[in-house]
Amino acid sequence: MVTLNKIYTRSGDKGTTALATGERVPKHALRIACYGTVDETNSVIGMARLHTATLPKLDAMLSRIQNELFDLGADLATPAKDEELGYEPLRILDSQVTRLEAEIDEMNEALLPLNSFILPGGSPAAAHLHLARTTCRRAERLVTALMESPHEMVNEAGLCYLNRLSDFLFVAARHANLGEDGKGPGDVKWVPGATR
Repeated sequence: MVTLNKIYTRSGDKGTTALATGERVPKHALRIACYGTVDETNSVIGMARLHTATLPKLDAMLSRIQNELFDLGADLATPAKDEELGYEPLRILDSQVTRLEAEIDEMNEALLPLNSFILPGGSPAAAHLHLARTTCRRAERLVTALMESPHEMVNEAGLCYLNRLSDFLFVAARHANLGEDGKGPGDVKWVPGATR
């Protein structure tokens, strides 16, 4: 369990921060950018949840996802090493990815097939979910860069989770625009060349 008795420690005043292993790295290190962007994604989902009270099933999913994003942050903050850590590191599991897939499929069943790209927007919930999706995609790009870095090991299930989560957020935004009763205005479609 995490205990935070004091918020500021001054330990980062020289531009470094500690990973979960205790190793200190620059605050601009790619690994820090990865879990920092996961944290950004979580914050945007929190903003979206200000508008999902009328979508209780989706709101419950988003609540669980916010917790899982903290798990993913802990996963990324604990690099896999050959040495023993003295504890079992928290890792994202394949079952969490599978659950996202099932929820995507369930929400998608009620949606009309896409016949155009859609614009991020519509309801406030959908707009925030689209912002969360794009932030999640940035986290995914950073994690793939980290995976290609020499001497860096990343849990592949974490990358799969981010990939699936961005899909989830896209479908959730469409779901939010339709509403749980299916009577919402629906997607805002892109009209190629509409302003020429």
